[in-house]
Amino acid sequence: MTRSWTRIHAHLGTPAGPLTFDMVRQAAADHLEESDDLDWKQALPTPPRDGRWNEFAKDVAAMANTRGGLLVFGVVDKTTDLVGIDPAQVNVQQYAQWVRNHVQPYLPDLSFQVLTSDNGTISVLVVDVPASEMAPHLVSGTAAKDKDERASVIPYRDHDHTAWMNEAQLERAYRDRFARRDDAEKEVQHLLNFTAEGAFVDAQQSAAWFIGVARPLRPLPQAAPRPSRNDAAGILAKALEASRRRPGNQFPGMGPLNSLSSVADNPRPGLRRWVASTLSLRTGREVLAELHDDGTVVLALNVSWKATQEEYAGGDGLPVRQDTVRSACHDLLSITSELGKLLRVDSAHHITATLRTPGVPPSPMIPVVSQFNGAFTDVPSYATRPRRIQPATTLLPPAGTDESNSRAVQELFTDLTNQFGLSV
Repeated sequence: MTRSWTRIHAHLGTPAGPLTFDMVRQAAADHLEESDDLDWKQALPTPPRDGRWNEFAKDVAAMANTRGGLLVFGVVDKTTDLVGIDPAQVNVQQYAQWVRNHVQPYLPDLSFQVLTSDNGTISVLVVDVPASEMAPHLVSGTAAKDKDERASVIPYRDHDHTAWMNEAQLERAYRDRFARRDDAEKEVQHLLNFTAEGAFVDAQQSAAWFIGVARPLRPLPQAAPRPSRNDAAGILAKALEASRRRPGNQFPGMGPLNSLSSVADNPRPGLRRWVASTLSLRTGREVLAELHDDGTVVLALNVSWKATQEEYAGGDGLPVRQDTVRSACHDLLSITSELGKLLRVDSAHHITATLRTPGVPPSPMIPVVSQFNGAFTDVPSYATRPRRIQPATTLLPPAGTDESNSRAVQELFTDLTNQFGLSV
């Protein structure tokens, strides 16, 4: 999926959106100079010969190690003459194989797009290399004099050419990678803790809560528009409709998002986010949904609703409805997918979900499973009653298919359920 904001967009003053052939043509006609995030290439990538480095793998790694960018094939680098390429000669599978074989760590979000003029006479190949959270990436190759000896180097873009990192640059690159990872984990933990604190204080009664956070792996471009109230309401409406149509949904009108229907059409502003919440209504299931300007989604809901602790084990713990947890995982990913489409998020989302109860120490959680299509519920005698649940994580691909989204939901739900000693 090609990014919606690039060096070419910035040069043309074009708002965020898909890159087109006419945009490439105009940038070349304007003699837009190469930079650290734009590299004009006259000819399509070719296999390495005589033990040389794989030039395509090197160029991809250099872009990923800097801040990402575009490799545009079919434009002469010095003159920016638009000479085009033969689309029949484009071998995306081969190019991706070169990257898999020669670049480490692996780059999962590389995208390829052939753009053709309206009259079909000229085409270019655009390779979009995202800025990588896993940088630095090494590119490996063999020397011509000794093909059995492999070596690895770390390239980067220095304005309009490729250079090699020295020891100090390499040290900083690795330090930055670990800092990015730590910052991302801290932000997720902050959102989980902040949401849980608010839910426990505002809840009508003591309950177990599902709390999920979805964050894009890469930040959005600065030009990305802030969602409007109508945008947020539309996203929630689409996610609710998707929840009701979900195969296997035993009670389409009883899902978590259905409880938001009374407030979803008028979300309230928050700190760089829109918030839809039923916590103050004191009726029905308590649900909180946040749609952040940066593409982050938070979903929290009471999973003990209609399953009181008196009914299950005489108040010794707080019940957790497993069917509600599964629905919550689906709803979290549905909202995330819809917000990603609106904001044109071009990276995967990192999804984290957990279950929490109030108290110090936290109250035990009692797993309540559905039987006979939800007609009866039961607490398995062999199930455990944990006080804490380790967060479950998965990745939601950008513009993922229904199949990939379902796999992500199943992974979250399985990892949460297994911690009760239950299989799914």
